[in-house]
Amino acid sequence: MKNEQQHRVWKEARQLTLLSIPIVATQLGQICNGFVDVVMVGRLGPAALAGVALGNATYFLFALIGIGVLLAVGPMVSQAYGAGEHDPIGRTVRQALWLALTISIPVLLILWNASLPWYLMKQDAATMVLAEGYLQAAMWGFIPFMWFNALRNFVEAIARPLPITIIIVMGILLNILANYGLMYGNFGLPRLGLVGTGWATCIVHWFMFICITVYVLTQQPYRSYGIFNRLRHPDLSYFRELLRVGLPIGGSIGLEVTLFSATAFLVGTFGAVPIAAHQIAIQCAAIAYMMPLGIGLATSVRVGQSIGRGDPAAAARAGYMGIGLSLIVMSGTALLFLLAPNTVASIYLDMGDPANAETALQVVGFLGIAALFQLFDGLQATALGALRGLKDTRVPMLLCFIAYWLVGIPSGVGFGFGLEWGPAGFWWGLVVGLLAAAVMMTYRLFHMMRVQQLA
Repeated sequence: MKNEQQHRVWKEARQLTLLSIPIVATQLGQICNGFVDVVMVGRLGPAALAGVALGNATYFLFALIGIGVLLAVGPMVSQAYGAGEHDPIGRTVRQALWLALTISIPVLLILWNASLPWYLMKQDAATMVLAEGYLQAAMWGFIPFMWFNALRNFVEAIARPLPITIIIVMGILLNILANYGLMYGNFGLPRLGLVGTGWATCIVHWFMFICITVYVLTQQPYRSYGIFNRLRHPDLSYFRELLRVGLPIGGSIGLEVTLFSATAFLVGTFGAVPIAAHQIAIQCAAIAYMMPLGIGLATSVRVGQSIGRGDPAAAARAGYMGIGLSLIVMSGTALLFLLAPNTVASIYLDMGDPANAETALQVVGFLGIAALFQLFDGLQATALGALRGLKDTRVPMLLCFIAYWLVGIPSGVGFGFGLEWGPAGFWWGLVVGLLAAAVMMTYRLFHMMRVQQLA
């Protein structure tokens, strides 16, 4: 009996790891597109860099929330797939495409008029002009980007994520070529500068959507679900279920994004050097976060399929194994930030330039704090993924609000201003907020798994 249990654990560890690797690669690939834009725009000068930073941050704030809502496709499809039910899968994905369009229309209106909230936030006038040009080009890729993510969640939910990774890699290569052509006027194309970066983003998002559409239409088992056969037929019951599961996921992601945005704003009150150091360190943390986020998505698939099969014990194994895998991976990034912060900082800064000395010192300090919250961030991300596999999203959103806005932000303000720890105090607020989220999400996961097994 003990040997059989060990066999099940190791089998789950192997299957979860094999599923996680391409999903993690996909997450890293998506963030690499933004990294490519920043590096290539840097050649246009600091003004263009500030413009793409403002425009990109605005675009992806709404994109991340939209992607979060569409994550509801994962547990709905994976549970139906685990149960061997064919019809609900096609119905879910068709309504997800309509939901993606519904989300996109108001977002496009906001993006077209983004200069108004920028003005209210007292952004630099010259930066707003550049960012507006970038955004009014990039925004025409928002709808296909949402459609791509709806289909991506469908493909990954039946545990076949490698095609998505390949499409993302092709998208990165196309982004480099499109930036090179449209920004600098190469390949006989017009020289559009920063606006060219926006059009490159738009082109890449249409390309990825077309690729995944062709794949779903031509390859088995996807084509058997007839996703596009009855696309015009409304299905309000599935549309409402997607909203019921997905809106709290989008809300949870929005709460975490605004936690980090608020921290950046607070750090910025101490001047240019701290905010520059913050941006570098937080980008390093964001890249590292893609790994537990990918593991969390894979865990959601494994949990959902097990629940669909009526096997809560397997769902529990998948959830706990996901947490263990995430902690192992994030221990590695924590050690990297703790033991080699200068090496990490040197990717962004010339460490030998005396002009960068103060910024480099603060980056190293922030990375030391980030080393601690790596474990908490990985734990809460994977626990959230497992809970999504159970379609448990409303209570986790409430827990996110408590952890981030009732614990994290007040702690950061207290450390930064009250105890006069300065910018480092706000990062310690992140540690406290993410620790609270990790504890509450893990407890919630154990509770829900017990409920499933008792049921």
